[in-house]
Amino acid sequence: MDPRTGLTHFDEEGQAIMVDVSGKQETSRTAIATGRIKVNQAVYDAIEQGTAKKGDVLGVARVAGIMAAKSTSSVIPLCHPLPIAKCSVDFTMLPGECAVEAKATVKVTGQTGVEMEALHSVSVALLTIYDMCKAIDKRMEIQYIHLDKKTGGKSGEFIR
Repeated sequence: MDPRTGLTHFDEEGQAIMVDVSGKQETSRTAIATGRIKVNQAVYDAIEQGTAKKGDVLGVARVAGIMAAKSTSSVIPLCHPLPIAKCSVDFTMLPGECAVEAKATVKVTGQTGVEMEALHSVSVALLTIYDMCKAIDKRMEIQYIHLDKKTGGKSGEFIR
């Protein structure tokens, strides 16, 4: 930990490091993250009716989100590789807002939390929706990605 800032991802000289979790006790940990993608009516209809030319948009986005949770440590430099016990990605169609909400729930028993895995999962799921629908409209907006809840570990429970 950098004594000047209190940040754990830096050593005394200010160099980036992976936090040493070897002395931490394994606990059950869960993180839930959400985000949404705002689309136009044509994209919304294609997703809802399953008529997008690239196929089942939400099915593919779900698998992409799960894969993302499992590979977070290979994308975020200082994240620990974790043995993910569960990852689910669910979608809610929001007709009044012409948007799709993605929600990722990630669980692990380990020495460090899964917040980054849940956030990464939601981000990639939403990016996949964009990719699968960009031929219809490129003005989609990915919005409001955030951590809703986390449990376990030394810091305990967080609810947004």
